[in-house]
Formats: sequence, C-alpha cells, structure tokens
Amino acid sequence: MSSVEELFDLAKAARAQAYAPYSRFPVGAALRAENGAAFFGCNVENAAYPLGLCAEASAIAAMVAAGQLRIAEILVLGPGPGKITPCGACRQRIAEFASERTLIYCADDQGQTDSALLSQLLPRSFGPASLA
Repeated sequence: MSSVEELFDLAKAARAQAYAPYSRFPVGAALRAENGAAFFGCNVENAAYPLGLCAEASAIAAMVAAGQLRIAEILVLGPGPGKITPCGACRQRIAEFASERTLIYCADDQGQTDSALLSQLLPRSFGPASLA
C-alpha cells in the first residue's frame, strides 16, 4: 500500500466520524509527520458556527499532541463528487508546520487524488519565518 493510499484510508475512516449536523459536509484529513507517523482528524461543527474545527486542524492537533511538529504530506477528503482543497484558514494552519514543498493531496471518494505543493496553494504565505 502506498503512502497516499494509507492516508486516504485514514482520512476516509476519520470522515466517517465527522460531526457535521449543520453543514452536512463531513471532511476527513490524514497527514504524515516527518518521522513517518500518521495522524488523522475530522471536522467537528458547533451550533455557534465559528467555533467549529476543520479536519485538517484536528489532524494537526493530534500530531502536535504526539510531539511532532513537521508535516511531510497531508490528504483531505470531503464528500463527492469532486475533490476539495483545504480552506484558507487550514492552508495557514498547514503552513505553520510544513515547508513550501509539502505535498497536499485532495481526494475523491474513489481514492483519486490531485496534489499540489503548499507553495502553490498558499503562495507568498505568512509564517514563522516572517516573524524572525
């Protein structure tokens, strides 16, 4: 099984646990940290809409809680029929823990993926180096 297939399976399992009663748009995400460990998460909505948590944020929080701080690759899976990309806020969250060359995979329900570098999805981003 390839790395992307494993991330897809983890994201799909996480998406099945999503709490999305308001948007009815369940999302799962899975990432691989630089040390090779995989982490996953799902979106968790709240009746006070701005308080919801995106799947990518959930996966990143799990990674950080495990003591890892660098994303090697990440996959995002939403409901079909097409592939979704991380929202703007999640692109910024990913940038905090990734390099410009981190691959971001956008998957559909059949496991087909498109990939982009973080630098393509968030060009000229503001990040930790901006504060140096």
